[in-house]
Amino acid sequence: MSVMDKLKQMLKGHEGQASQGVDKAGDFVDGKTQGKYAGQVDTAQDKLKQQLGDQGQDTPPQQ
Repeated sequence: MSVMDKLKQMLKGHEGQASQGVDKAGDFVDGKTQGKYAGQVDTAQDKLKQQLGDQGQDTPPQQ
């Protein structure tokens, strides 16, 4: 069983919270790099959310 399969099992039913965590991590990276890699971070966030089962459910950004 791959690491991604284990993560999917652990997060089953909590896709919204996982999506928020991915967003927060991406915002953290953007802050530390001063937005230099914003495009790559956004792409990584989208792909990770897709892998974790967040089927296009965008959550509003946390302020």
